Amino acid sequence: MSTSDLPVAQRIETKIRAALSPSTLDVIDESHLHAGHAGARPEGETHFRLLVVANAFDGLTRVARQRRINEILRDELAGPVHALAMKTLTPAEAEQASAQQ
Repeated sequence: MSTSDLPVAQRIETKIRAALSPSTLDVIDESHLHAGHAGARPEGETHFRLLVVANAFDGLTRVARQRRINEILRDELAGPVHALAMKTLTPAEAEQASAQQ
């Protein structure tokens, strides 16, 4: 089975895990919050929120990290995904954010 046969959320997870080996990856389908809005499909899987914690982000700016995710998910962003919100952190940043809560 190729990744194109998988549900969109699973494709996103599979591609990010393969490319970045994240220590944390949350793929949240928020499509139901956008029903009836532009870009929303009745079957969903159009609007996602990501939390990605990976060593691969070390030394990269926030914009460079997001560009990396966009590159990894190029096919999904060109097709079924209408909106993608993301938080990209290094493990040290995630630990610091957790300590502040």
